[in-house]
Amino acid sequence: MDNKSRATPSTKQFEFIVVGGGITGASAAYYLSKSGADVALLEKSDLNTQASGRNAGSLHGQIQFEPFEQLGIDWATSFLPALSFLADSVKVWSTLSSELDTDLETSFHGGIMVAETEEDLKQLHAKVELEKSVGINSVLLNKDELHAKAPYVSENMIGAAFCPIEGKANPLLATPAFARQARINGASIRTGVELVHAQRQGSGFSLTTSEGEYRCKTLVLTSREALSRLSQSQVPSQSIVDGPVQVSVTEQVEKFVSYLFYFTGGKLTLKQAKSGSLLIGGGWPAHVDKNGVASLSPESLRSNLGVALKVVPALSSVKVIRTWIGVGNETPDHRPMLGEIPGTPGAFFGLFPAMGFSAGPLMGHTLAELALTDRSSRDLSKFALNRFK
Repeated sequence: MDNKSRATPSTKQFEFIVVGGGITGASAAYYLSKSGADVALLEKSDLNTQASGRNAGSLHGQIQFEPFEQLGIDWATSFLPALSFLADSVKVWSTLSSELDTDLETSFHGGIMVAETEEDLKQLHAKVELEKSVGINSVLLNKDELHAKAPYVSENMIGAAFCPIEGKANPLLATPAFARQARINGASIRTGVELVHAQRQGSGFSLTTSEGEYRCKTLVLTSREALSRLSQSQVPSQSIVDGPVQVSVTEQVEKFVSYLFYFTGGKLTLKQAKSGSLLIGGGWPAHVDKNGVASLSPESLRSNLGVALKVVPALSSVKVIRTWIGVGNETPDHRPMLGEIPGTPGAFFGLFPAMGFSAGPLMGHTLAELALTDRSSRDLSKFALNRFK
């Protein structure tokens, strides 16, 4: 590496450095280490403390209703490459417990998006047809079929779309499992190391961190914050919008919800964990004060629980025991950003908005592939980093 001669004795050097200790970063480090690469992962706090560990564990494989309704068929058609990516990542999830030698509490009973109006049901029909066009065998359910599958759903729901590939996993287990196996493979996992600045230097990169200087030949970034610390990048980090969202968990009850639920009439994800607790989310925002500090929003909590009760009235007898704040993110077109960073050869970036937990394993695998070979077996043109000006 050209910049090796300029390194001081205290400079830490690796062939590959991954910045970000969420599921995308940890899986990238795992797949790089699996190939025998010399790799370090840097995380400013602890692993799995942001979106990857604070989400509700949904494994998504269908077009989400809110952007579909708001942006229409043309947008949904442009989203299909991202949907295919999600579906392929869900397939990766199906074998991860075995590969990582950890029970990730995965299950794949499918997802049900329920509708209360004929207009929403009509929209679901169009959405299902688009999903079928990329090989996802979603089906429309009439009222009888819906209640045969899920008799606990409100009688006010007149039908649904059923996506058979969807499921759930435990978000507290996945990222640590990737990191643990990466470490077994020889990766250096370094927490408490914050990236301050990164720049191209010679044939590699120089990184200034809270722990001193690092050097690498190839750099992989997995967060908006990390991207903003890279000089020479031609990608505006403001292309990604972060925001705090709330997730609630109930007491443990007897198993009765097998599916991942959504509702066309309001923001909702609802599922039951292996423990028996129900996880209720959907992207409801937390309160943010004038200093940017997030705290629980009682209004969002009431609204979220109200939507959940509207879909599954039996939840009225179940006690919510905790609500926490996670991190949601979005891009302007809801598609991921994935590829080499324009203006900075040898540096790669990956982020899948809103559904990053679902996409994380394949995002990490693709980033590792790019870092190792400078190419991907997938067409990433729709995910290009320079599409936002």
